[in-house]
Amino acid sequence: MLQEISIKNFAIIDTIIMQFDQGMSILTGETGAGKSIIIDAMNLLLGSRAQTSFVRHGAAKAEIEGLFFYQDSPELAAQLANLGFEETGELILRREIFANGRSSCRINGVLTPLSNLQTIGSFLVDIHGQHDHQELMNPAHHLAMLDEFGDQAFLQLKQAYAQKFSDYKTLRQRLVTLKKHQTEFAQRIESLTFQIDEIASAEIDLQADTALYDRRDHLTHANQIATHLNAAYASLTEDMADYAGLSLVRNAMNELESTSQFDETTYAVLSEKIAEAYYLLEDATTDLEKKIDDLAFNPSELTMIEDRLAVLAILKKKYGPDLADVVAYLANCQKELETLIGDDASSENLEKSFKAAEQALLASAKSLADARAILADKLEQEVTSELADLYMEKAEFQVNFEPAKFSVKGNQHVEFLIQANPGEGFKPLAKTASGGELSRMMLAIKSSFARREHQTAIVFDEIDTGVSGRVAQAIANKIYKISQNGQVLCISHLPQVVAIADTQFHIEKVQLADRTTSTVKKLTFDQRRTEIAKMLAGDDVTPEALAQAKKLLEK
Repeated sequence: MLQEISIKNFAIIDTIIMQFDQGMSILTGETGAGKSIIIDAMNLLLGSRAQTSFVRHGAAKAEIEGLFFYQDSPELAAQLANLGFEETGELILRREIFANGRSSCRINGVLTPLSNLQTIGSFLVDIHGQHDHQELMNPAHHLAMLDEFGDQAFLQLKQAYAQKFSDYKTLRQRLVTLKKHQTEFAQRIESLTFQIDEIASAEIDLQADTALYDRRDHLTHANQIATHLNAAYASLTEDMADYAGLSLVRNAMNELESTSQFDETTYAVLSEKIAEAYYLLEDATTDLEKKIDDLAFNPSELTMIEDRLAVLAILKKKYGPDLADVVAYLANCQKELETLIGDDASSENLEKSFKAAEQALLASAKSLADARAILADKLEQEVTSELADLYMEKAEFQVNFEPAKFSVKGNQHVEFLIQANPGEGFKPLAKTASGGELSRMMLAIKSSFARREHQTAIVFDEIDTGVSGRVAQAIANKIYKISQNGQVLCISHLPQVVAIADTQFHIEKVQLADRTTSTVKKLTFDQRRTEIAKMLAGDDVTPEALAQAKKLLEK
């Protein structure tokens, strides 16, 4: 139950704090006084979307806070446990809407996402307003309304069907995609196979193939290298009119050795230097000879290398730019080909899986349809009985099923039908019911649901629109009966509904210091009598109206 709600800086409300009890509480006041604004605040507290227009002009933020007590609600307890909250039997929900567009939500003082507030709020308060008549008029909403009549076992059955539908839809999409692109797959497989063969046949060796470029350069310039090496060797060794380099240096060394006996200080040093140069030249001559012997130019080897490099150049142009890129491209092609071949090989298994999912979906849909048929039978009986209490004793309510395309909700279309009088036949609710009848239909359905739902509070926002007289009294009795199983908050302009409530709050719009604000006060018996008398007779309250109001209250 909603024990207390605090509303600050919300629309035209400055500060309102309201405390509620069990049973039926009524909110009254002139049109525009702020009754529906309080319901809007409750909706925000339960997770509805916020708007910056909700923040009172000049305020930084709007604040709504509610204190709830609950018991005997295993579904709520399970949800709280899933969200990490302890089950204490008490909940404090808080919502802040800032003027800059941000908002925050808290459960028991802990910041939480809006989705969590919505989940918890759905178990705490059920708000029904005038727009619900529009839902009743629209057959598109009837399936969801019927499903609300189900228990936890039905919900699990519905969730199981939804999972099977999801599995079926996923497999169907995969199968359609596979068949649709079979030609493209075949072309891609052919292309990948060609590319893999082309690259693989080259047997690329990154280290060896990279070295070929240096080997080609060496072979290309082999003739020039040989010419220079031979000339250098000849200059050092061959006698050309006794001008061979190594021979001349050797002669110079011998001459200096002979001279050094005359002046060891001067000529011995020169002799050593010439000797050192000679031996170095002798070593270089030996190395030159070895290099010349090793230098062998093979034209066929150069041709083979050029051919190999030409193949590599083509591959680099198509799949490169570098040889490492070509090797990486080959690996990616092989991986993709394995995937495509694997998909092609598993197409038969996919077809089998799809057929199995289709059969499972059909079986689950039948189970769901059978369960809905049982729900519909119970709902028909209960709503028809409730309508009799609301002076529609000749009316009969029927849930009509028609086949529909498979969806996450099933494969049925549901529409509520009504037969207002015997023999007229059942017709769509939207085409036969008046405004007053819609109010009674909604209340009859809600009354049937109330015995199965676990919300701590139910709110009726002018659900009694379009009725009067004894029907208004019947509606008042019905709402009061619902309140006996919990807590009902109601906005109404009907004296009969207002009088039957356990508690009455009066909402009034006043002007203070050039600002308009809504105020609320809990009325005493005498104040209630005066307000009800105004509903009966207008502002000119007569003794007769007061007497009638008192009679309604006492009754």
